[in-house]
Order: sequence, then structure tokens, then C-alpha cells
Amino acid sequence: MKTITVKQALEQVQSGCHIASALGAAEGQGFLSELHTVAERVRGTAQFPGDSASCITVTSCLSLRSYPYLEPAYRETFLTENIFFSPPTRAAYSAGNVSYIPCHLRLCGVNRLAHTKPNIFIGTATPPDKHGFVSLGVSNSYEKRMLQQADIVILEINPHYPRTFGDLEVHISAVDYCIEADYPVPTLPDAPVTENDKIIGKLIADYIQDGDCLQFGIGGIPNAVAEALAGKKDLGIHTEMLSTGLVKLVKSGVVTNARKTKFPGKTIATFALGTREVYDYIHDNPSVLLFDANYVNDPYVIARNDNQVSINTTIEIDLTGQCCSESIGPRQYSGTGGQVDTVTGAQKARNGRSFIALYSTAMVKTAEGGHKARISKIVPSLKLGATVSLQRNDVDYVVTEYGVVNLKGTSIKERAKRLISIAHPEYREELTAAARELML
Repeated sequence: MKTITVKQALEQVQSGCHIASALGAAEGQGFLSELHTVAERVRGTAQFPGDSASCITVTSCLSLRSYPYLEPAYRETFLTENIFFSPPTRAAYSAGNVSYIPCHLRLCGVNRLAHTKPNIFIGTATPPDKHGFVSLGVSNSYEKRMLQQADIVILEINPHYPRTFGDLEVHISAVDYCIEADYPVPTLPDAPVTENDKIIGKLIADYIQDGDCLQFGIGGIPNAVAEALAGKKDLGIHTEMLSTGLVKLVKSGVVTNARKTKFPGKTIATFALGTREVYDYIHDNPSVLLFDANYVNDPYVIARNDNQVSINTTIEIDLTGQCCSESIGPRQYSGTGGQVDTVTGAQKARNGRSFIALYSTAMVKTAEGGHKARISKIVPSLKLGATVSLQRNDVDYVVTEYGVVNLKGTSIKERAKRLISIAHPEYREELTAAARELML
């Protein structure tokens, strides 16, 4: 392993290069912050992104920063192909130099490598230990898999990153270049909890039993669920994302992992993202294991945990149970992520349950004047072009601030009635009329 500067690392970037970037807080900020500086050197004659072999492709996921290479000025040089959108990539998507990669999280590395292999992998890691191993720290979603296939491996070695365990240790002999870095691990502040979040959180928490194994992510609703679980006993964690809410449950003693049937005593995840409290907790903590997403999110692995509970959110749901969780109409907003993985895995588990939560309404801008108006998020039909993230065959419990309904085994007629019963009262009559018109 050779220590180089960011400028020297960027010299490895050539025309037509494919760069794979680590996920979320694991991305190499030093390298990516300066990537735009190679544009003049490698610029081709592309008239639009991907038009020429000279275009540089960056595979990324859940990027946390607005890097200059994402700006419209560089759209002829860089094409970002993204596994899960975040605010910076949503903005760049509007400029036309970001495209989405449809995939389940468990397959994001496997399928991407089946399509194309990276010339360069860039990510972060801890300093090497006395045996010469670095830890990839906060994510093993696809990072180690990509690293093993890349022509050139560049890691930003950062002492501020937590040393974690599982299957994300890499010997320095497998690293071509390292960059000495000194920035803090990016954090994700806790989302504020609203009154509706608290209501939904309490409704879901009432279905959680002592000894259940949990999966949920970030946001107001998951945070409210975590708060409402105070007083539960011996809960476990098998989740794609280890968030602040889950870490607080462990530290409070609500989560012990003692009754897990798969990895008892261990918290299992594929990446960590949250406040500094998360990173401090997982540092040098052998009770937390981060494995490849292809393993953690495999529904058959998830199902080996008895009493597995999956809690996810969606953007809108139609009266048959189809969930659009990643787009607003045809416009990509986030990604499929692990929703299907965790929902189906939980339902395969003995006494497993899955919950899809959403507010009954949303405030959206109108076409006329851009003023905001309230709409129902339970709809007769999904918006034109909307992505069906979770098909109706796989939906179990659905929760709004107006209640919980179980769609498992129900007919379309019964589903429509049940979903209307948890819609905002203002829209129930309208939804009922639409259901009749659509012969639901």
C-alpha cells in the first residue's frame, strides 16, 4: 500500500473510467470533492451524459454531500449512476447527470458487478491494526465486493472512523493506494418526531412483543416507534441500516439480542448511519457485526430469525395495496433499497410481521401558482408513471395515524374497504366513490 495525496490519486482517473464509490458516510470525501478537477483533462466530445466513451461513470449510493462533479457544468464529463437517491443526488437528477439503478439492496453489488466492473474503488477505512488489517468502518453493503473486483483500490485512511467487525476487514496488501484523511464521520441528525409520528409509532409498538427481532431505518416514524418501545424486553436487531433510534434501544436495555435465533447476542446490519452516538457505540464493539447486504438482506437469512418484524414507510398506496415508496409519479425520489428484502424476509419468518407506515395526507404544490394543497396518500390508483416498489401480493400490515389494517389474505374489495377506513376522514367518501367506479 502506497500513501499518496488526493491530487496523485486523481491522476489514476482516465477517460472512460468507471469509479465505484462507497455508500453514505463511507464515501471518500477528499477524492470526490476534487474529482471535478480532472474534467478538462479527460473531457471528450459528449453531447449528453453517457454519449461518449470518454464520459466518467460514478456508481454511488446515498451520497451525503453535494460534490462539484454533480453540478450541471460537468454533466458532459461525469455520469452518476445511483443505487439510492439522497438530497444531493435528487438535485443533480434535475440537472440530468444522474441516473437511477433499479435494484433490491441485497443485489445492488451483485447485479452491478454482473453489468460492469469498476476501474477504481474509492472509500474510507480505519488505520491498519497490528496485523495489517483496516476496517471499512461504517458500510459493507457492497464495498468489499466492489473492492475485490476493482482494478485500483484507493482508501482514505481516517482515524475518526469506527473500527467495526463482521466481514469488512481488508488487509493492506489488497489496497493499492491510501490517502491520509482527517475529517469527521458524516452524521445524520435525528428527524423530529411529530404528533402523527407518535400516534403511528404507538400503533406499531402495540404489535411488538417481547423477544421480537427488529428492522427499521431513519425518519420521524421509525424514531417514534423506537420511543414507543420503552418497556419492551429482550428485543433483537437484524436490519440493513443501524440507526440512532436502534442504538438508543440497545443502550437503554430494551434490545439485548438474547432471544434471537440467528446470531443471538449480536446486532446485525449492513451499514451504520446516524448521529455521533451510533459511531461511538459501534467502535471496537464485537456485539455489532456488519456483513455484505447480499447476506444481511437475503429474505431467507432474515427469515431464520423467529419473530422478525419489518417496519418501512411508503410515499403512497393504492386501494389494492400497491406501494410506491421511491418515486413521485415517474420522478425518482429515493430507491427500492431493502424494502422488498425485509418485508418478504419478515413474512417468511416464524411469527414474522411487516408494517408499511405512512401519513394519511401530504401537502404538495399545486400546478396553479405553486401553492400547497393537501392530498390523500391513500389513492384509488398510483400516479401515472409511479414505481411499484412493493407489490400488493407482499403487503401485510398498513398503518396511518387513523389505525392499522391487515391486508394479508384479503380480496381487493376487502382491501379497499380496510384502506379507506384508515384514510383521512375528509377523503373517505371520495375514495369510496372512486373504488366503486373502478369496480374495486
